Parts: sequence; C-alpha cells; structure tokens
Amino acid sequence: MKKAIKAKPAAPGKKSRPNPAAQAKTPSPKKAPPKKKPVAAGAGLAFQEFEALRRQLDLSLEELTTRLGLSRATVAERKAAGRLTTDESGKVVSFARLLGHAVHLFGDLEEARLWLKTPQRGLHGAVPLDYAKTDLGVREVESLLTQLGAQRAD
Repeated sequence: MKKAIKAKPAAPGKKSRPNPAAQAKTPSPKKAPPKKKPVAAGAGLAFQEFEALRRQLDLSLEELTTRLGLSRATVAERKAAGRLTTDESGKVVSFARLLGHAVHLFGDLEEARLWLKTPQRGLHGAVPLDYAKTDLGVREVESLLTQLGAQRAD
C-alpha cells in the first residue's frame, strides 16, 4: 500500500509550491460514460422518401413496414419526427435500388413491381421483397436481377 504524501508547511516568509508528484497521484473524479446521442436531424432520409417508396412499390403501409423489418410503432414515431434513422434509411435505399434495377431490366414499373412481389425460382421460391430483409438478401436479389439481365442480353 502506498503512503499518502503530505505537504510540508512552508517556512515563514516562503511560499509553498505544489508537489507535481503528489498532484499526479490524486485520482481525478470519474467521468460518466458518454450518453448515446439522438439521431441528428440530417442523419437519415426524410419520412417522405419512405412514403414515396411505398407508392412506387404499390404496397400498403403495413406491407412495406413488415418487409423492411420495422414495427408499426417505429414507423409512427418516424412519421411524427419526419425523419428516418440512418439504418432505416439504408433499408429504404436498398429497396429503392432493387426497384430501379428491376425497372431497368423489365423496362416497365408495373413489370418490375410484379417481379419483386412474385416468388422466384432463383431465390428458392421466395418473394424478392421478402428475401431482401437483410443485406445479404438484398445482394442475392441484385445478383439474380443481374443474371436475368445477362440472359436477356444474350
């Protein structure tokens, strides 16, 4: 166990100097861990982007909410706040990218919607929008669309 260093009283007429070694050993008050900051206003997409995707895919609010893996309560909170979180925005962007890829491949929004909502053999009978709930699933659907595009080009 270390002994505490005591300051010696200064001789009359002399100023006492703080002992740097003694100060270094004095424990500083512990700081509380930083709190998680709320999502900054500019961090995610505006909620209108979620609504625009819903209309483009021709899905109900419930269908898109489920397919994006969100709860009704979360969507209600985001709607009230007017903004999505970064993670939620990423999911919306991924679905929009899939829709864009499908429209480019099929040349028609209605055909793209139909393909994205219909079970596909290339996805083991899964519906592309259901399969795309994860990042890996999104990549699989994109890969299938790319393969179909390559087949059409031949």
